[in-house]
Amino acid sequence: MQSSTAVDDPAANNANAAPSTPSGIPSGKPNELAPEETRSKGRTALIMIALCMAVFLAAIDITIITTALPTIAEHFKSAAGYTWIGSGYMLGAAASTPIWGKISDIFGRKPILLIANVVFLAGSLIAALSVSIGMLIVARVIQGIGGGGLLVLVSICIGDLFSMRTRGQYYGLVGATWAVASATGPLIGGAFTEGVTWRWCFYINLPLDGVAFLIILFFLNDLYVPNTPVIAGLKAIDWIGSLLMVGGTLMFLLGLQFGGESFPWDSATVICLIVFGVFTMAIFFVNEWRLAKYPIIPLHIFRFRSNLACLAVCFCHGFTFIGGGYYLPLFFQACLGATPILSGVYTLATALSLSLASVATGIFIKSTGKYLYPIFFGAGLMTLGYGLFIDFDAHSSWAKIILYQIVAGLGVGPLFQAPLIALQSLVPKGDIAAATATFNFMRNIGTAMSVVIGGVVFQNTINSRQGQLISALGPQIAKQLGGFNAGASVGLIDSLPDPQKAAARDIFAESLRDMWILYVCTAGLGLLTSFLITKQVLSRQHETTKTGLEAEEEKRREREDRRKSRNKKTFLNSDTEGGESDTKLADMPAEESKPTNA
Repeated sequence: MQSSTAVDDPAANNANAAPSTPSGIPSGKPNELAPEETRSKGRTALIMIALCMAVFLAAIDITIITTALPTIAEHFKSAAGYTWIGSGYMLGAAASTPIWGKISDIFGRKPILLIANVVFLAGSLIAALSVSIGMLIVARVIQGIGGGGLLVLVSICIGDLFSMRTRGQYYGLVGATWAVASATGPLIGGAFTEGVTWRWCFYINLPLDGVAFLIILFFLNDLYVPNTPVIAGLKAIDWIGSLLMVGGTLMFLLGLQFGGESFPWDSATVICLIVFGVFTMAIFFVNEWRLAKYPIIPLHIFRFRSNLACLAVCFCHGFTFIGGGYYLPLFFQACLGATPILSGVYTLATALSLSLASVATGIFIKSTGKYLYPIFFGAGLMTLGYGLFIDFDAHSSWAKIILYQIVAGLGVGPLFQAPLIALQSLVPKGDIAAATATFNFMRNIGTAMSVVIGGVVFQNTINSRQGQLISALGPQIAKQLGGFNAGASVGLIDSLPDPQKAAARDIFAESLRDMWILYVCTAGLGLLTSFLITKQVLSRQHETTKTGLEAEEEKRREREDRRKSRNKKTFLNSDTEGGESDTKLADMPAEESKPTNA
């Protein structure tokens, strides 16, 4: 009975798993050292501006190059680099996200957030100065490492700065910022590509992120700083786990990236990368479970159904959302003949509706303390909206384009923060940062897989219609527009005679339709798993989060206590002699004899 209850009621078990109190409810003196009540509104606004600027730049760099990709690929004469420029950023972000969270647990949030800013700035500068496609891809990976750190650390900082109930509105602002960045990225990238040069897609980060860096440096002083000695802190990092996580993530995602593009799917290279990637991640989890003193991801986060459901919704949201942000501009340019700038204008319908929904969700959660309704609402509308995308064709009207994007945007918006707040409310306070990093890791994995898998579906569908392309356009043009060259050659369509242009646009629209079906299925999976999330009371009280080696050691002792407690309960439950079990329970201290769901 206890085991079953543990699975069905993760909130209770997670709260009881730690000697400390549940998330958001302070232990000891209420609000002691907590800056939320004494911080002025002006200072709060300035801090949020800096954090949102960091999120804006990290998020916009996912989509700002989508409208510039054909020009970049043509500049470097590399059709193969078309997808790598986009996926390189997300590979770096996905592989590094949980590590940023753990390092901030050891050294404190502010110094690590500043370091992430510097890494992002360095990657942006190298990308802007790139003289080859290889240099640009490496720069994008560096950008991704820094951008992944910015995204996860901003989320963690907001969790440290505000109470569980209050932080909803600030996560709403971050979600709206992400939405605006992702939707306007193609517009800004198109403007730079047509008006100046694609290199300004990266130069623009330098002054803006520099301002954010300075504001964070001088004004973000409310976070606990542990002053951890550098050598001791470096020794405390789980280096084996870090290498296993980075290696496993990169091998798995590279296998997906290579599959069908650089190598056949049944080639030894692709199979080995995917298999060894999964195997390495399995070793990583064993390391976190048994060997790591201070694990990057505490595995008890995965013990409860509701936690897993939050992470699944996050993955499906990231996978689906980025598919629209990345491939809608391709549809607008290839099928509707839009310029890079105009294709960015088309996506504003998504940006506005998504931002409105995200901010409204934050206000709703703060006012009501309920997060389940926004999750259900968002997952349902996201599934419906992407289902409507299947109806897009080469003759779609303005009204259809705008309406369908509004529906999708209203669904995507609430899912930026509502599942995260749900997860934070369901884990012990000491694990909120690790849970937030894991949440962002799942989103980054989803976005990285989305670009690759969506591209594979599109390219394979184009290949299956090669006969139609040859019949309508001739073998030479069909070869240029088919398969792996499709995304990088959309500019060729506008130069074709009208009959061939119409045929090419129809074939592209049909190929993209299969890709939209993929995203509908993923969104639907997110909707189904959302019903497994349980509700939890969101507290208005707040307590300063302690970081550093002492805090890490305290969490390690709590994990050991939980493990011993579970082993003791397993031993008692395995005894089929009821009388003997009752005797053992009677001999136990009062605290240990209480049911776990009391």
